[in-house]
Amino acid sequence: MDAFFSKYKKGFFIFFLFIVLMQALHIVQVLPLDHTIDLILRWAGLAYLILYAITKKKLTTWIFISMLLGAAIGYDFPMIGKELNIFSKIFIKLIKCVIAPLLFGTLIMGIAGHANMKKVGRLGWKSLLYFEVITTIALVVGLIAINISKAGVGIKPLDTIEKVPEVAKAHGWKEIILHSFPENFIKSIAEGQVLQIVVFCILFAIALLMVPGDRKKPILDFAESLSAIMFKFTEIIMYLAPFAVAGALAYTISNLGIEVMKNLLVLLATLYVALIVFTLCVFLPILLIAKIPLKRFWKYSSQPVSIAFGTASSEAALPIAMENMEKFGVSRDVVSFVLPTGLSFNLDGTTLYLSLATIFVAQAAGIEIPIGQQIIMMLTLMLTSKGVAGVARASLVILAGMASSFGLPEWPIAAILGIDALMDMARTAVNTLGNCIATVVIGKWENELHIPEGEEV
Repeated sequence: MDAFFSKYKKGFFIFFLFIVLMQALHIVQVLPLDHTIDLILRWAGLAYLILYAITKKKLTTWIFISMLLGAAIGYDFPMIGKELNIFSKIFIKLIKCVIAPLLFGTLIMGIAGHANMKKVGRLGWKSLLYFEVITTIALVVGLIAINISKAGVGIKPLDTIEKVPEVAKAHGWKEIILHSFPENFIKSIAEGQVLQIVVFCILFAIALLMVPGDRKKPILDFAESLSAIMFKFTEIIMYLAPFAVAGALAYTISNLGIEVMKNLLVLLATLYVALIVFTLCVFLPILLIAKIPLKRFWKYSSQPVSIAFGTASSEAALPIAMENMEKFGVSRDVVSFVLPTGLSFNLDGTTLYLSLATIFVAQAAGIEIPIGQQIIMMLTLMLTSKGVAGVARASLVILAGMASSFGLPEWPIAAILGIDALMDMARTAVNTLGNCIATVVIGKWENELHIPEGEEV
């Protein structure tokens, strides 16, 4: 197959460009095509893309092509598309089963895997202070962006998907705080209460810090092994991502029509613009105020950011990020604490996305949420968004939990899954960039950043 495609590669590509041109002219009504011809050309183009994906053998390529394939199935064969949401349901179920063990392993290693408790405490409060300030700003930017663009307004769901509730369920601050603390860890896992799992893991890790080294070593070894296994487990699940994306988009378009793509593309544009604004208006001033040499910093951070964007996984970028931040001049102690801890607590791109996507779900459902309720949502997201960076697309799980907590329907989340691969790449890249910035800033705060002379500013 590879040899055949390589031999006729140029011819296939020219034919594909011809198909794209014809489709574009048909869409803008410059050269209307007969329905049968239009259908044949569209699926011939998809056949080329599938052949291209087979030769590339890259998951990201398959995810992109599966988006187009799902959209085509939903548009051309709606009766089939309506049955394909089973793939997205299986994918979300598997993601949910990863969350608890992965949080347990990564949070314990990030917090309890250090011997110097005094230094850990100092690094801990400085890191958490920085993380919470920046992620709060990210949440605010997301809320402002979606309230300006109103990307979810105008979607009209069909009765076959789900009955939309008339009002969102309000939660008082007492209920939110009380609901944050687990009464039974196993029950929290069974019910998928992510925030309760995070609280338990943090308390468990702090308690483990207070135990003598020989007694806590078996637990740390177990947590490290558990994390490694769950990362591999996640890699296996991700092979289902193209099927999930294709099924979700086919189901969405079959039920809602191709018009829903307009709203989804507005949502996608809103996210990218918000992330760019956040990077220029928050990250850049932080680097300038801390007097970090921008050219040198980008030299060492661009590679992990690119890996994060391409793989949509912060974990994939973690090893090279740790190596490059040490080369940049940050001490190993700071790097080994801030970067792993940041994977759970400093998810700038994800938190911005979650605030934006939650309001999108409400807008799609036709539910008006007052600013006060949006602030309560923001405070909840500030806590529930922690600890999900190791799992690709796990933010969908948090989003589903938010929808359930505030009485919002879940069908808009299925629609979002259709373009989530594109959104995940951007928010994961911002997560990684934010953690690299946090590492150098806290390294300088701790006087453990050593930059060669002549490159201080």
